[in-house]
Amino acid sequence: MHIRFADPGDAAACLAVYAQYIDTSITFETVLPSEAEFSGRIRSYGAVYPWLIAEEDGHVLAYAYAHRAQERAAYGWNAELSVYVSRDAAGRGLGTKLYTVLLALLQKQGVRTAYGVVTMPNDASSALHQKLGFRTLGTYHNTGYKNGRWLDVVWFEKPIGSFTGEPRPLIPIPRRKTLRRGARRFRQGKHRNTQEATQSCPRCNQYVVYF
Repeated sequence: MHIRFADPGDAAACLAVYAQYIDTSITFETVLPSEAEFSGRIRSYGAVYPWLIAEEDGHVLAYAYAHRAQERAAYGWNAELSVYVSRDAAGRGLGTKLYTVLLALLQKQGVRTAYGVVTMPNDASSALHQKLGFRTLGTYHNTGYKNGRWLDVVWFEKPIGSFTGEPRPLIPIPRRKTLRRGARRFRQGKHRNTQEATQSCPRCNQYVVYF
C-alpha cells in the first residue's frame, strides 16, 4: 500500500469508494455526483490543498482531502478534513495513515487549525479524531435530515501551527511533487514522532513522509 496525490483522472476510483456512503448519514449528499463533477472537486480542492489516495496494486482503497473550512478572508488559515475508506479495506488503519500525512502536509502549507466534521453516531470517526489529538469543539444539534431522521454533527479541532505573529499566505501544494515513505537517511533528530514528520527532499523532488 502506498499513498500518493490524486489527480482528476482518479475521479472514478474515488467515486466508487464514496458511493458506498451515499445512502448513509456519513455524507449529507443524497445524490451521487457524476464522475465529471467529482473530477472537478479533485481539481478545485487539489489546486491548493492535498487530496491523497491510498492504493494497492493500482486499486484505490481510500482517500482523504482538505478544503477551506470557511469562506471569509480571515478564515484563510483553517482547513476541513474528510476521509473515506472502502469497506473492503476497513480495519487496516488507512484512515489514520491518510489523516497523519494530510495533517503533516497542511502544517507545511501554513494551516493553523484543522477541523473534522462528523455526523453522529460514528464511533470509528470519533475515535480516529481523538487518537490524532483532535478535541471536541461542539455539536450542531438536529442540523441535518436524511434517511427519515434528524442528525447531530460534531465538530473536532486540532491546532497544527503557531498563533504568534502575522501569518503568511498558505503555500499551495506543488503538483510536481510526489509522496514516498521516508528513508532513514532523510530523518532529522527533531522528528522523534515519525508519524508526524513530513519533509520536502530537494534532491528527489518528493515529499518524504514518515508513517
